[in-house]
Amino acid sequence: MAEAHQAVAFQFTVTPEGIDLRLSHEALKQVYISGLRSWKKKIARLRNSFITGVYPASPSSWLFVVIAIMGTMYARVDPSMGMIGKIKEHLPVSGYLSHQGQSIISALLFSTGLWFALIMTMRYILKQLLSYHGWMYEQHGKMSATTKLWLTLVKIFSGRKPMLYSYQASLPRLPVPTVGDTMQRYLESVRPLMNDEEFKRMTALAKDFELKLAPKLQWYLKLKSWWASNYVSDWWEEYIYLRGRSPIMVNSNYYAMDFLYVTPTPIQAARAGNIVHALLLYRRKLSREELKPLLIQDCLPMCSAQYERMFNTARIPGIDTDSIQHYSDSKHIVVYHKGRFFRVWVYNSGRLLNPKELELQFQNILEDTSPSQPGEEKLAALTAGERATWARARKAYFRSGKNLQSLDLVEKAAFFVTLDESEKGFRSEDPVDSLDAYAKSLLHGQCYDRWFDKSISVIIFKNGKIGLNAEHSWADAPIVGHLWESTLYTDCFQLGYNEEGHCKGQADPTLLLPQRMQWEISNECQEIIQDSLKVAQSLAEDVDFHTFPFKEFGKGLIKKCKTSPDAFIQIALQLAHYRDKGKFCLTYEASMTRLFREGRTETVRSCTIESSNFVKSMMDSTKTDEERLKLFRKAADKHQLLYRNAMTGAGIDRHLFCMYVVSKYLGMDSPFLKEVLSEPWRLSTSQTPIQQVELFDLVNHPEYVSCGGGFGPVADDGYGVSYIIVGENLINFHVSCKVSSHETDSHRFGKHIRESLLDILSLFKLENK
Repeated sequence: MAEAHQAVAFQFTVTPEGIDLRLSHEALKQVYISGLRSWKKKIARLRNSFITGVYPASPSSWLFVVIAIMGTMYARVDPSMGMIGKIKEHLPVSGYLSHQGQSIISALLFSTGLWFALIMTMRYILKQLLSYHGWMYEQHGKMSATTKLWLTLVKIFSGRKPMLYSYQASLPRLPVPTVGDTMQRYLESVRPLMNDEEFKRMTALAKDFELKLAPKLQWYLKLKSWWASNYVSDWWEEYIYLRGRSPIMVNSNYYAMDFLYVTPTPIQAARAGNIVHALLLYRRKLSREELKPLLIQDCLPMCSAQYERMFNTARIPGIDTDSIQHYSDSKHIVVYHKGRFFRVWVYNSGRLLNPKELELQFQNILEDTSPSQPGEEKLAALTAGERATWARARKAYFRSGKNLQSLDLVEKAAFFVTLDESEKGFRSEDPVDSLDAYAKSLLHGQCYDRWFDKSISVIIFKNGKIGLNAEHSWADAPIVGHLWESTLYTDCFQLGYNEEGHCKGQADPTLLLPQRMQWEISNECQEIIQDSLKVAQSLAEDVDFHTFPFKEFGKGLIKKCKTSPDAFIQIALQLAHYRDKGKFCLTYEASMTRLFREGRTETVRSCTIESSNFVKSMMDSTKTDEERLKLFRKAADKHQLLYRNAMTGAGIDRHLFCMYVVSKYLGMDSPFLKEVLSEPWRLSTSQTPIQQVELFDLVNHPEYVSCGGGFGPVADDGYGVSYIIVGENLINFHVSCKVSSHETDSHRFGKHIRESLLDILSLFKLENK
């Protein structure tokens, strides 16, 4: 009861003399500290908003302009061309203000106006400069004089010491492609997938759409692109993610793994202490906008908007559509262990709990032997089942009392933590099955021991291995990847562990202990939980996963072939798929559009005429290696062109998607759009980029290689493939499909990927030295 006593701010008793009021000084101290911290954060946000608002200028530049204007005035030169005098004439007459004082105020007002005008001019120029993408289409390693001049101008107008969101107002808007270009690119992308008769029919549909309905839909998209920050992102979030009624577990959420070979400590509570503290340090940097914006070539900014909802965020279920609830701050996390939910405070006396204190908190939870309450153990299965089922249950059983209070704690938590009872990770004695089980555990666990609606759920396994499960609607994988890289680095190379494997530092013995969360789950609600669990388990059992490291060669050798590593892998995946199924399929590769404001992703349709011609040559014994190599070069060049088009707003699928949304708003049916958007992606791929290469010295510490992450299959009869290029000599693959499909097998496809990579490399007659 100690924590309950400390939480009471005051006590009183009624006596004959009146009311005897006894204040708790400790509680009042905590209230004061909490309020002080809140005001500090508000002031910091205002300061950061101002600094970001005047970027690419700086607040100190205002003083420079004022001094310059004042100096010219005292030199009897009027730089305002009479405007200062006009301002002076319109100042209110006051007996307290001298003639000189009026002149100074007029000059200050003019200087401030001039300063804001200069800011807007610099911002406009920078936006126009960032709208140029010709540099991306130049040959690798060669830079034209135009691009060199452009880069110089970008550096001049980019300002100094940018904060995380400094560039947001200077980023260009995502352009709307022309209808003709999109139609031409679409037809080209489906040509290898159709015979002559099917292609002729699709061409006729596309032509009819282009001439009749498309111009009207395009007009609305142009209008939206002028009015909104991004003509795609809000509809993409709503219709692709939030309106989906199927379970988000497996179908939408994705995961990230720990280091492949290294486990810094085998002590579960200690690893949890360091990881949670590292995440909280990242959150603090994010809140203070101290993270540096991601720059290409050290000067070209990428959009940072997706970082805003990383922490203190939950997806809220609805009958027809979900919503995202983000809170400005949170002082606690929620921990799940052995069917119990705990609230853990992450602040004490206005400071973050250090790793040692967090370790003791987690150890206290691990040693807690109290049983779970009725319905509590599998409660989180509601987040793994059908969305409408969860929405109805939430409305019926979590609207008041203990259930509402506890659900609020989960949804308002900084993030969710699971202290898993199992041991996972790579085992040298069983390398294949151990990684496969590790991936499946991170993707779905037991279907009731992760809160899949939280933006971030961290899993700490019994043997000290860790992982992360992320909800997809609020951001894409590179954002979570940046967080995870920083967290792993902070854990191992900044915080570290003592010789016994425990967290470093000293703990305050007066800390509040973790608090059990209280639930009152009725029998009717428990039945709904069981129904959701059955749905989730059926989905989880149908997932076939194969995770494997490809060690034969990596980026280093591919670059010697003068080929893009991503193009090399994508073409190998096309060859592997053809060997696996004997046919080509519509292929999805995720590309980012974060060169634009609020940009998210675009699709690269990796199955091209050029790649299919190369694959056919590999299956044709009459073709020589020289002929195959020539076709491979053409396929790689085509893939690079498509990737660049996608990054610069000249993709296909987001434009078609938005036209489809507009057609639905207008109540107009399009046979062309309906057919295009119903085409299944039987091969869905994504590269996990390493964004902070400088953090991990893989030359001196090759054991600290990332295992990357993965996602579930998109189509019932297709494959999901995620890969991460690590250092110069390693590529990690995560392959998923469904057990129920007789066409797919993750291990078989993994074998074809290995063989295809080696077969393509053999065309170059190189040795892996």
